[in-house]
Amino acid sequence: MKKTALITGIAGMVGSHLSDYLLENTDWNIVGFLRWNDSLDNLDHLFPRINNKDRIYLNFGDLNDQSSIQKCLAEYKPDYIFHLAAQSYPQTSFTAPIDTLNTNILGTAKLLEAIRHESINPIVHVCASSEVFGKVPPEYLPINEEAPFHPASPYAISKVGTDLVGRYYAEAYQMPVMTTRMFTHTGPRRGDVFAESTFAKQIAMIEKGLIDPVIKVGNLDSLRTWADVRDAVRAYHMLVTVNPTGGEYYNIGGDYTCTIGDMLKYLVSCSTRDDIEVQIDPERLRPIDANLQVPDTTKFTNHTGWKPKISFEQTMKDLLEYWREKVEKRGAFLTR
Repeated sequence: MKKTALITGIAGMVGSHLSDYLLENTDWNIVGFLRWNDSLDNLDHLFPRINNKDRIYLNFGDLNDQSSIQKCLAEYKPDYIFHLAAQSYPQTSFTAPIDTLNTNILGTAKLLEAIRHESINPIVHVCASSEVFGKVPPEYLPINEEAPFHPASPYAISKVGTDLVGRYYAEAYQMPVMTTRMFTHTGPRRGDVFAESTFAKQIAMIEKGLIDPVIKVGNLDSLRTWADVRDAVRAYHMLVTVNPTGGEYYNIGGDYTCTIGDMLKYLVSCSTRDDIEVQIDPERLRPIDANLQVPDTTKFTNHTGWKPKISFEQTMKDLLEYWREKVEKRGAFLTR
């Protein structure tokens, strides 16, 4: 009998790429849990399969609605659950902190509580974030799993809660729940509120003559280790299939480190324009910034054998090409 994987947040960048990976590399059925008003742009290439019920199904509900979670679990009885759904934009969390905390902490608790009462025993991946570490002193680099939490945004605080809720259910109820802190990951379909994606979007719009050749930026000094989203979803699959151990928590990330500014320089170097300028936009600066995000992934690598395969340069080229195609198709976007 085929196994079933439930993906909360299937319409996001990671959820859609995870669907692609599982459809190509397993024989599992895929169930996507999403809200009725979520954008389906990231899934449009899968519409023929969804319409034909070809191993992928959409279930509309809400993490804030316990009954919709319970109904989904009762109907599909998943063997694996990838809990990716979240209010995932750090900058947005400063203006919508309560919604962020409710969705990310209580939504995770409601899902795990529903699993417990449904009398099923799926292997569960709870996706936290590297943002839990926040403002890390340089002496803690690279950041391992035992580094102290110092969240620097309401989003980061919510992910501390997500992380701890997942670990609590694993310990208290012996549920096979594992949590991950994925460091910076990007690629095609990345939301445009993230630095590298808004830079690529602005470059694509500049190349089409839709805006002046000026890229608006925030803090360019933050240090990031970059991973490709397609490597990230491969890691998530290995997490639940290579000796999954309830209660464990892992840092996952790439192997290329540079500042936001150096990332921007590379994207600009890929442009067809040679007259692009950079302008600091105060609205893009956070009140507090998690400015050192460099992971130690030894624990996860030793456990699963996972290593990133896609280079930083390829990731950025693919991201820029993604935005060129969107701008070609739709024209101007907000420059946020």
